[in-house]
Amino acid sequence: QVQLVESGGGLVQAGGSLMLSCAASGRTFTGYSMAWFRQAPGKERDFLASITWNGGTTYYADSVKGRFAISRDSYKNTVYLQMNSLKPEDTAVYYCAATFTGRLTRRNVEYNYWGQGTQVTVSS
Repeated sequence: QVQLVESGGGLVQAGGSLMLSCAASGRTFTGYSMAWFRQAPGKERDFLASITWNGGTTYYADSVKGRFAISRDSYKNTVYLQMNSLKPEDTAVYYCAATFTGRLTRRNVEYNYWGQGTQVTVSS
């Protein structure tokens, strides 16, 4: 059974930083691309960043480019999201996802597995 488990969320002041982790288990993720999304209350789930299985290529939403950085440790089956210069509008539940297409895609329907999410709250 495939599991994606996010961790690292919490409460942070505006301007602060957090690093989220997503540990994958249940199968080998070789060839899978991984991504981070977020969903604020009453809003759609938005794409943030994705990364190829070997970590060689990344893709970011314009809204987080330059502030957030995605990375992965394929040996540990873990993907990370370093978030800097956080703003109150970054408050949301953050999800990691995996797609066996291997593509860098922002379309959530292309992702096969999802984590349960971790709450990030940025206070002003």
